[in-house]
Amino acid sequence: MDRSEIDKRYLDVNLPMMQRVEILVAQMTLREKIAQTLHAAPPIPRLDVPAYNWWNECLHGVGRAGRATVFPQAIGLAATFDVPLVGKIAAAISDEARAKHHLALRRGGALEQYFGLTYWTPNINIFRDPRWGRGQETYGEDPYLAARLGVAFVKGLQGSDPKYLKLVATPKHYAVHSGPEPERHSFDSVVSQRDLRETYLPAFKACVQEGGAYSIMGAYNRTNGEPCCGSATLLQKILRDEWGFEGFVVSDCGAIHDFHTHHKVTRTPEESVAMAVRNGCDLNCGDTYERLLEAVSQGLIDEKEIDVSVKRLFAARFKLGMFDPEDQVPFSKTPAGVVHCWKHITLARRAARESVVLLKNENNLLPLKKDIKSIAVIGPTALAMDVLWGNYNGFAPEMATILEGIIGAVSESTQVTYARSCEAGGKRPFNMGEIEWTASGADAIIAVMGYTPGLEGEEGATLYEEDAGGGGDRVRIGLPGQQLEVLKKLYSLKKPVILVLTGGSPIELEWAAANIPAIVMSWYPGEQGGHAVADVLFGDHNPAGRLPVTFVKSLDQVPPFNDYNMKGRTYRFMTEEPLYPFGYGLSYTKFAYSNLILDKTSMSKRSSVRVSVDVENTGQCDGDEVVQLYVSDVKASVPVPIRHLEGVQRIHLTVGEKMTVKFILKSDQLAAYDDDGHSFVEPGDFAISVGGGQPDQKCSGAVTATVTVK
Repeated sequence: MDRSEIDKRYLDVNLPMMQRVEILVAQMTLREKIAQTLHAAPPIPRLDVPAYNWWNECLHGVGRAGRATVFPQAIGLAATFDVPLVGKIAAAISDEARAKHHLALRRGGALEQYFGLTYWTPNINIFRDPRWGRGQETYGEDPYLAARLGVAFVKGLQGSDPKYLKLVATPKHYAVHSGPEPERHSFDSVVSQRDLRETYLPAFKACVQEGGAYSIMGAYNRTNGEPCCGSATLLQKILRDEWGFEGFVVSDCGAIHDFHTHHKVTRTPEESVAMAVRNGCDLNCGDTYERLLEAVSQGLIDEKEIDVSVKRLFAARFKLGMFDPEDQVPFSKTPAGVVHCWKHITLARRAARESVVLLKNENNLLPLKKDIKSIAVIGPTALAMDVLWGNYNGFAPEMATILEGIIGAVSESTQVTYARSCEAGGKRPFNMGEIEWTASGADAIIAVMGYTPGLEGEEGATLYEEDAGGGGDRVRIGLPGQQLEVLKKLYSLKKPVILVLTGGSPIELEWAAANIPAIVMSWYPGEQGGHAVADVLFGDHNPAGRLPVTFVKSLDQVPPFNDYNMKGRTYRFMTEEPLYPFGYGLSYTKFAYSNLILDKTSMSKRSSVRVSVDVENTGQCDGDEVVQLYVSDVKASVPVPIRHLEGVQRIHLTVGEKMTVKFILKSDQLAAYDDDGHSFVEPGDFAISVGGGQPDQKCSGAVTATVTVK
């Protein structure tokens, strides 16, 4: 077929989109179709189809593509408990992604990797075990919170245009994926149907059905014996048949190769690619799908089955406006000046501020006065740049470390001394004399310690041997290296010590919690992290971040890492008392809860109840409060969570201000799951608790009422 015979009606913007897809794909050869199922899809010049690289990242800002606004790492965004804020951040990211994409197009046509419009974000896996190195990429351990933030992020990325997608969002890794990292290519995540439906799938379901996510990434592992990227159960039965998903599925990178190499569920690459495509994995991150041609010749799969995937992929490209004139696509006009603009920088600082969690503040040591005479800043992450960005990150031209933020916040007359003190990890001895000299004249010591992206992360991360579980996970979760010894030395100097923690995971802090008067968790706070931490330390921002993951006392409180049973895990099923629970966080002011009202005391299995509560700032300064609603099935007939989050609102109250906060609790939020994973709402009493944390936290001020399902 020469160019004169090409049917160009696929370029007609007035035709229905799927008709355009059919016209285009029908003119491709089998080889051309197969090439389009690879993440680095080559051009088809005779059809005027440009090359396209499907692999792009924007976990907390446009990643790996040069200049961008760097927001707090995902776990830090989760700590804000601020769903609208996360939506705004995603919208800002999508603006920058669109601007960079069109600039790349105009400078040379074919797009390099990381300048496309299909983004492999968000990571909505459940952070079920503190050892998992990639937990920092998630929204924490709670399915409800992960779902709400995931939906907001997906909507913010994809936009609300009735015809075009702004970007394609890709919730990942589907499904039941959270370590161990070194075993992910061969591990079988064995879960009960109850845990699958109650814990591991809800965020994915919400992102598909509420968020409208147009792509899903499969996980490396198997789930109940099936490789996730070739699972008929996950990809067809649940994702498409039950949830109505209409987009495309992409494999994690190299995951199809794992089928025969590591999982051993197939014998050859040809069997692997046939299994994946037939069961619904449309795009291969990697190059194994090149073997589809041989798979067809062996009779393992036919061209019509491949057509299904190719059409799904081109439907996405058409929805992104890639075959339409730029003046038809509203997002093509996104100006270059939006990239790292002042509005986005300000948003990054707000997000970093909101993510900071105040864990302890004995005798109101914080906030410090800006005109304090002398401060010693000591610790290996105080001047570290990498603790600002976490992983899957972009880079900003000006990034403020915590030391820089402190220096910028204090008065011109304040003396600030600094010592790195020790390596972030490893056993290299530290200089005791340097520490003593640095802190000798200080009125207060700010110890900046914790983890770096080199101490926790994805498979292949560089780790110190004594902390490593191999490939990114941790075998111990206390302060790494010599940091605890340095902290104890600082404590012995008999000066006020404020511990500022960096990292993306729970940290074992029993000694620090018992001895250090003030503790702040800053996560990996993004480009404005140093300023945000200083805003909290010196009172320009009243902290209200909450823990999106339980801080256990030690690993003795959690089951074995490779056990995916939820019993004993997370606040929902853990019976032992943790050090700091999910939803916990202190403030510089106080809030009182009263007048909890349910609009009905009984409800049917298919109704809802309206919940309202009064929240008052009874303290001495203005501040945010994170209002959390928890449900407990008082007497369930099957195993259920001890309690589960089902509502959250972050509000701001001035001193003395009172606000009525309202929730609508639907009956399906009271559901239990039988042994087969079927949900049902059973008759009985349900405790509804609303407060600044879980109802058994002394500082939460929670109030409780009961609703009866009949």
